[in-house]
Amino acid sequence: MGPKATPASDKRSKQPGQKSPPKPPLSVTDQLKRLFTSLCAQIDGGHAKNAIRTCDKILRLEPADKDATQTKLFLLLQTEQYPAALSLADSAEHAFEFGRAYSLYRLHREHEAAAVLAGIKSTAGSNRGVDHLEAQLNYRQGSYQTAFDLYNDLLDSAETQSDEQADILTNLEAAQKHLEFVNTSYLHALDALPASLINGLESNPPSTLSTAGSSNIPATDMTEGNVGLKPPVKSVRKKRVPKGVIPGVTPPPDPERWLKKSERANAFNQSGKKRKTGGGGATQGIVESTNLPSTQPGKTGGGGKGKKKK
Repeated sequence: MGPKATPASDKRSKQPGQKSPPKPPLSVTDQLKRLFTSLCAQIDGGHAKNAIRTCDKILRLEPADKDATQTKLFLLLQTEQYPAALSLADSAEHAFEFGRAYSLYRLHREHEAAAVLAGIKSTAGSNRGVDHLEAQLNYRQGSYQTAFDLYNDLLDSAETQSDEQADILTNLEAAQKHLEFVNTSYLHALDALPASLINGLESNPPSTLSTAGSSNIPATDMTEGNVGLKPPVKSVRKKRVPKGVIPGVTPPPDPERWLKKSERANAFNQSGKKRKTGGGGATQGIVESTNLPSTQPGKTGGGGKGKKKK
């Protein structure tokens, strides 16, 4: 049997130049379903950066979506992007006060975080997350007794053999050590040092702390009869300093550099003896000579006539 003949309509549909009709665009609801499916897969796979981008796509389609905003805030805190998390918590339509308080705590703005936590406890009451954050805030601010009490309360209600219980025990031990040092241990801290070091500390005078402005105070002259300030040292202008010369470091020039080499103090003749230095080589002005003949009165060429003989 020969090959089966195909209908003419099938041949027309498989022509290479013919384009398939465009698919209708997805509705916003279908797009959100696909994006949320991708978001769950990215979070399960640990792809936090891609998950944040997916949250941005969801929020562009539905800006008031609370789940997408809360998920993005959680991801920003997980990736330690605390300034971005704080700005998101401040600008969100829904109240994310705990995320705002935690961002302030991580940004070392403890007083603002404590105020936000107080507002949460007054309106919504306390929960385990708020108690944990409050204990950490008190520990950082030095209120070790309050932190110790909060960690004890959390330990009583924590599940055994859990990660939370291990974290609470670690923080509780740290708060207890600080309490012991503040109450009793600081009294015996010096006793643990060697005796030689303790004797040196007791005999040495207290150290003087240099202030930032001490270098600008002018020195005083404490000699008898001349108590006052030393005259200020004039600084050399940079424009008058030759190129390559450093004031105070470069040696000064030779003072005899203007004299001839034969007339300098360190000049020697060929025999190794120092030459005698005479007068300046190029003197200016008139030099008087002592060998000029003296003039006698009456024999000068000028003046009056001589007397006649009688």
